[in-house]
Amino acid sequence: MRILGYLDHPVLKITVFKTDTRLSIKFENNHFEQTYKFRPTEKTNSLNELRQLIDEPFIEKVMNHFQQMDQDFAAAFERNFPDDEDDDFPEII
Repeated sequence: MRILGYLDHPVLKITVFKTDTRLSIKFENNHFEQTYKFRPTEKTNSLNELRQLIDEPFIEKVMNHFQQMDQDFAAAFERNFPDDEDDDFPEII
């Protein structure tokens, strides 16, 4: 796998990878990442063509997925590690 290139975005890091048989587009924000893998076609074989594929509606969906991932993680954390009012630390005055 090699890095084909990067797509500019003000919030996300977007990296495009290429292997012999597939392309991967990885979106990263602070804590999470999403990767879309697919076989290249004659319409999606270059970095410029992938820039067309990753348009604003697609980015908006990716951002929505990140928000949902954050909510899911926070809910799981709260479920499994609830906030205890009775901690073992003495009160510091």
